[in-house]
Amino acid sequence: MNLTTSLPISFDYPQQNATGTTCIAQAWAKTPYPMAEKEKSVVIKRIKQLLIEKDATLVAHYYVDGDIQDLAMETGGYVADSLEMARFGKNHSAQNLIVAGVRFMGETAKILSPEKRVFMPDLDATCSLDLGCDAADFASFRAAYPDRVVVVYANTSAAVKAQADWMVTSSCALAIVHQLKLEGKKILWAPDRHLGRYIQEQTGADMLLWNGACIVHDEFKAVELQLLKAEHPHAMVLVHPESPQAVVDLADVVGSTSAMIKAVVEGSATEFIVATDNGILHRMRQLAPHKILIEAPTAGNSATCKSCAHCPWMAMNGLQGILGCLENSSGEILVPEPTRLKALSCIERMLDFTKNHPDLLAKAQHGFVKNIGAA
Repeated sequence: MNLTTSLPISFDYPQQNATGTTCIAQAWAKTPYPMAEKEKSVVIKRIKQLLIEKDATLVAHYYVDGDIQDLAMETGGYVADSLEMARFGKNHSAQNLIVAGVRFMGETAKILSPEKRVFMPDLDATCSLDLGCDAADFASFRAAYPDRVVVVYANTSAAVKAQADWMVTSSCALAIVHQLKLEGKKILWAPDRHLGRYIQEQTGADMLLWNGACIVHDEFKAVELQLLKAEHPHAMVLVHPESPQAVVDLADVVGSTSAMIKAVVEGSATEFIVATDNGILHRMRQLAPHKILIEAPTAGNSATCKSCAHCPWMAMNGLQGILGCLENSSGEILVPEPTRLKALSCIERMLDFTKNHPDLLAKAQHGFVKNIGAA
């Protein structure tokens, strides 16, 4: 494929301050303490009872604690990536949704289901990409390029989505941008620069990129990954496209959380090096118990923690927080109606696209991204 590449634009907006060590430390400080098994059993039993009584369902992301993922599955809820969480929440009959993830996921559920009450175990559970893309700063960025189609990643606030033409997730971003490129559209992308660069490389789309990054994926180290590959020469390397280019270049499969899980379940390899949040390993081990899973390195051999790939805000989700949602109606997500209506169109546009283009979406989702230009 011949690529038409635009150089990313980097802005000195204050995202680094917003996602600095103080903010991250505050998130880790709010991580729930592990419960004794007896106490955990009592809490889980009570949650199960209240989910029925309150006409509620639990939706959990692959990155949250394994106990919460199991609880969602056991109670008729769902464990998924952000795209499937959005679909499930919209289509489920329950009038109360408990979203175990980060704040933009709860906001998305509320945007799609205004008639329902949406709760989160901790409203402070956010995302470095969301924090690093202030709505007012983004409005200035967007105003400078009025001729471009605005495409924002799901990891943004409702206020940013309200300014967008399209919302995308990592499982559908490549397919959607590919289609926009075929239509001759120029794109303004936010907020993750690594994912934006990867999509730009794969599709040849004319893209201007916001300068944001995920604090988890940005920490994977290519040099250390090469050394790990040498130790495990037969392992398949799975990388999320929010990772730096040098890490992506070492991957056998580049894709969303769902694509990575599929690769482990269906892949012929017995060993897999996984470069994404380590919360995903829980579901991978359940679906492929005989496969060997190795965490990709985020630091060198001399570091205290060689692989520390876990989001501090995802870690804030706890069973006690879920119980509080059900007992006290704590952690309710509210989105102002004018913002909700503006954000709704870009989300529905994404959902309609994924429904109407299953073949193109499957090609991107399942890691066959090198061939998408031939679709």
